[in-house]
Amino acid sequence: MKRRPFLAGSGALLCGSAGMAKAISPTHQVTLPQAHRGTLEIDTLLLDSYQKLPENVRQFYFDARKVFESGIDKTFTDPEIIAAAKRHGIALMGGPLLGQVTEQSVVLWMRPASEQAISVICGDQQVTASEVRAGQVLRLELEGLSANTTYQYAVRVAEQTVAEGEFVTAPKPSSDETFRITFGSCCHKIGVHNPNLYQTIVSRRPHAMMLLGDIAVDDRNNEVNMHRCDYQLRDVSKAFSHLAANVPLYASWDDHDYFDNDLSGIPRRYNHQDRQRVRQVWLENWNNPGGQPGQEGIYFSSRVGPVEIIMLDTRSCRDGGRRKQAGSYLGDDQMKWLKETLQRSTAPFKVISSGTMWSDYVSNGKDSWGTWDQESRDEVFDWIEDEKIGGVLLVSGDRHGARGFCLPRPSGFEFYEFEPATLGGVSGPGGIVKNCDQQLFGYSGKGSDGQPFVAFGEFTFQMGKQPQVTFRLISQHAQVLEEIELPLETLTP
Repeated sequence: MKRRPFLAGSGALLCGSAGMAKAISPTHQVTLPQAHRGTLEIDTLLLDSYQKLPENVRQFYFDARKVFESGIDKTFTDPEIIAAAKRHGIALMGGPLLGQVTEQSVVLWMRPASEQAISVICGDQQVTASEVRAGQVLRLELEGLSANTTYQYAVRVAEQTVAEGEFVTAPKPSSDETFRITFGSCCHKIGVHNPNLYQTIVSRRPHAMMLLGDIAVDDRNNEVNMHRCDYQLRDVSKAFSHLAANVPLYASWDDHDYFDNDLSGIPRRYNHQDRQRVRQVWLENWNNPGGQPGQEGIYFSSRVGPVEIIMLDTRSCRDGGRRKQAGSYLGDDQMKWLKETLQRSTAPFKVISSGTMWSDYVSNGKDSWGTWDQESRDEVFDWIEDEKIGGVLLVSGDRHGARGFCLPRPSGFEFYEFEPATLGGVSGPGGIVKNCDQQLFGYSGKGSDGQPFVAFGEFTFQMGKQPQVTFRLISQHAQVLEEIELPLETLTP
């Protein structure tokens, strides 16, 4: 391992960022407890926290919110919401949101506001959906693309361009070309509207981004109508829309966008149907690859270039009454699936996400694998070593701040875990863990100037004769704060 530390605030501008717009300071500072309450007043402050939206977009959100608040059964297809979209000249209630990307294809997610045909024009091809339902999610796949190539696209409704974006296809699996993904967690509704963060990410031109939980919905429990309302708040955000239209996103959840703080499985006072409804709303509002037939959790995997992206559901598959019992974290089905996925994958590198910490170093392991299901964590790690599964990188979130750890094993092998839980700039436990020789770096949720510390993680994979991955921690203002190089052989038992 080669590590290059950068002092916070002293990093150099990254390649491609020189032409970025000047940083925008927020006009309102909303605290996390306020965001969790999610009242109309607070969400309006969030909506206007950086840039005031066009008035028709703002009014559409307010009208849609009023409908959502009127009943738990309200959905995006409600006639009143559709009428509001028409009244305010809204062609897309959400999207485009890029999803699963390969060397030959990409999937676009959209929520149309009318039943007019929608076309996506990309290069010399056009894909058209003629059967469209207002308020219902539409996914279109662009196919026949070239590997590791930049494409611009336009979304057209009634011969009018209503959205535009750009993406880079994945390199071929056997290619020696550089591949890059970004990742992070704990955006909360606060970070959804931050243009500095998302412009910096887009300027890095990653092939994809992994969102590891606590992203857009805050503490709505079983009120699925308000889950939908929070997603509508996300989808009118200019900042988040810029990210979603230009970087394919892979998303998993954690406690706040599941039910509420530290809740998992079927929480007390709720039932199986509540959990299923929340799961369904999640699936409708993200553009992830599909899971297995009959699968209940939201876990999935996807091969992208030299990387197998494996995103676990470390929330909804837990049994709330089985803490500290084997199998309580993932459940039997997901554990079996994880092993099969790792064994089947031919990707040199595997990035495995957990909504909460793999390690137990921060906050005495609060809600980590070790305090819930250490036996299953050991089972996963033992199995990876026994099967000699190479190239495993662990990523996680939940504990606000940005940290990295090596996880030593009795065999002498070490796993590496990266926790950039700073997309929302919310302060949490101290960045540095006392008496922890395993820590690689640490930042709290506040910078040295007392302002919110906002940063994301990046993996750059370089193939060839000596494959390696470089981790970087990058601030919202494009400063490299940490850089760690890991050869593939270091990640191989």
